[in-house]
Amino acid sequence: MRRIIGLTGTALVALSCNEGLAPVRADALKPIVITQPTPHDTDDPAIWINPIDSSKSLIVGTDKDSDGGLFAYDLDGNIVNKVTGLKRPNNVDIAYGLQYGDALIDVAVLTERENNQIRIFRLPDLTAIDNGGIPVFEGEEEKAPMGIALYTRKADSAIFAIVGRKSGPQDGYLWQYRLDGSTGTATATVVRRFGKYSGKKEIEAIAVDNELGYVYYSDEGVGVRKYHADPDAGNDGELALFAQGAVKDDHEGIAIYKSSDSTGYILVSNQQANTFIVYPREGFQGKPHQHELLAEVPVSTVECDGADVTAVNLGGLYPKGLFVAMSNGMTFHYYNWQDFQSWIDAGKY
Repeated sequence: MRRIIGLTGTALVALSCNEGLAPVRADALKPIVITQPTPHDTDDPAIWINPIDSSKSLIVGTDKDSDGGLFAYDLDGNIVNKVTGLKRPNNVDIAYGLQYGDALIDVAVLTERENNQIRIFRLPDLTAIDNGGIPVFEGEEEKAPMGIALYTRKADSAIFAIVGRKSGPQDGYLWQYRLDGSTGTATATVVRRFGKYSGKKEIEAIAVDNELGYVYYSDEGVGVRKYHADPDAGNDGELALFAQGAVKDDHEGIAIYKSSDSTGYILVSNQQANTFIVYPREGFQGKPHQHELLAEVPVSTVECDGADVTAVNLGGLYPKGLFVAMSNGMTFHYYNWQDFQSWIDAGKY
């Protein structure tokens, strides 16, 4: 762990310039904590809230390599647990209350690209409960799973995994699976194929808003697409395509900050500019699918692939929540949400 309160940012700027990466802006927000590095290449984080003591919450994140892993960090950025030997784990997400035998458990679910499967681990101990993995995109020529987001349906607490891939068809790019662990081994059943794809680059970043029932994903170089998350809501097509022309090159990680059950922000990584572009979660002037740009927040995180955020009071340095982002250099950066909020309130671009 490196706590870097008061850092000028010079070292981070030098890192990005020396490696030919996007430079960090002079006015960029500084992370409060930089985690211990992983062996290879960090890719995507997710936040697990400890239900007994939120100050003991964890950040889980993937280390993307053929000999990769899933790492768990405390709020000081120390590695406290890990699973290694995974074949290019890509993105990870968390859900609460999966039926597992006679108990309800929390899980972290990730894509394992080189094995064309997803992996499911119990939290907080990171014990595998999937008998070695669950194949995805079966019967398809184009597999290589990358993005993943978990959706918990309010009506019945059913949990679904929405999975993206390196490449795929122009329609039905995403596959949605219902997760079940009632037998004591986690399984996944396909319930829907949906989602448009431009064919330009790839779709990696996926995020779900459980309370409002929407799924968002980044069609890199095009924009952010929005659909209903509930497979029973009907495939009535794309609800929105926004953030078009708002990024320097690639649309990447998506995080949703929830000020209430229905308000907050959608934050999207503007990867090659080292910023996050911010949109209203609830839409604009009563139009829930009209997402207008509110602000662009420069960060010290270098070429971010994935991010997550929570509004929960985690105590200490994070009374209004924590924002975490992957950064080049095999680390994750933790930010105090209040720093983000100050920039958003100023309406800066």
